[in-house]
Amino acid sequence: MAFDNLKKDAAERIIIAAHRGECGGNIPCNTITAYEIAVSHGADMIEVDVSRSAEGTLWILHPKMEPRHLNYMGPEGMTSIWQLTDEQIRKLRYVNYDRDFTQFPLCTFDEVLERFKGRAYINVDKFWENPQLISDAIRAHGMIDQIVVKSSPKKEYLDIIEEYAPDVCFLPILSQDGGIHEEMMRRNINYVGAEVVFADETQDIGTVDFIEKLHADGKLVWANAIIYNYKKQLAAGHSDDTSFTISPDYGWGWLADRGYDIIQTDWTQAMAVYLAETGKRYKKK
Repeated sequence: MAFDNLKKDAAERIIIAAHRGECGGNIPCNTITAYEIAVSHGADMIEVDVSRSAEGTLWILHPKMEPRHLNYMGPEGMTSIWQLTDEQIRKLRYVNYDRDFTQFPLCTFDEVLERFKGRAYINVDKFWENPQLISDAIRAHGMIDQIVVKSSPKKEYLDIIEEYAPDVCFLPILSQDGGIHEEMMRRNINYVGAEVVFADETQDIGTVDFIEKLHADGKLVWANAIIYNYKKQLAAGHSDDTSFTISPDYGWGWLADRGYDIIQTDWTQAMAVYLAETGKRYKKK
């Protein structure tokens, strides 16, 4: 697999997106090891969170998660790694679920790009915070066709995409339609589809009609099985959680049958096995 044509690959199979890799036990998220596990377990795409050091180097870490993921608390309550040098960041280690330090260091964006070049699509989160640096790195590695960027459809974010990465695969994150699809069609952006977030199946954005509307215009639709907060459902309760606590048919199966092209999960292997065993992974031609 070349991982250089997202639309073509999504026409053949459901794209499994591994949220921050696949982690658990002593292996933290957003590490090279977590990404390797996800790819070996069937992920087509890995999601990376990008931060920046004081020297301008791009590092893989969810911004503002330093205290939680690294047990890092800087001087005078400052917690962001953007205040640290690369040498200082190299010395940091992730903590596990019990908040004990692990052997796993942070990795740079360049290291992830080189490691997974030609091996998986890479969803770059927080692109709008460092658009020039991220765009330059992607182009330096020759990986434009392998990268996916998402953001809310705020004008300032769309302007950034249009200026720095008009050729990168882009999906706005939608909680309502509101004409965003039509606006995106007019933008100088490589608009390949949309991520939909809905708490109720009857919301316009979560209906089959909306999926078919985007499909009719040649666009993909991304849904989330992941859960950040169970009180704020991203796909009306059809999630990783309910795939285990109710049934995988209710969670992952519902999303697959609904017609979503990309499904993001925290349980890559379990979802991949389920989709393969039920014949839902590959699309009927």
